[in-house]
Amino acid sequence: MSATERKGHSDDDAVFKALAAPIRRCMLDALKDSPRTTGELCALFPESDRTTVLQHLRVLERADLVTGRKVGRERHLSLAPLPIKRIHDRWIGDYARAAVDLLDELDGSAG
Repeated sequence: MSATERKGHSDDDAVFKALAAPIRRCMLDALKDSPRTTGELCALFPESDRTTVLQHLRVLERADLVTGRKVGRERHLSLAPLPIKRIHDRWIGDYARAAVDLLDELDGSAG
């Protein structure tokens, strides 16, 4: 395995770790709907204190799943979907293509 492949696997490990916690998946769902400020995101999870929400955000940011930018005193957060696409391409894409090919073959043999 090359150094580039190991780096890709390490990046994928960070994504899987980030996706392992239900609250982090809920945060990504909220950001998928629209970008939000840190305060807005904290308000969506009243069962967790601000520090806990910020810790979860750091995990998401380390996995490159969330990006943030400062606007004045606010921090605006957005979903960064490329790591999820990379996981999809690596783990699901080939299976989906095989299923489509199989359906195409079945459709062709039925006619």
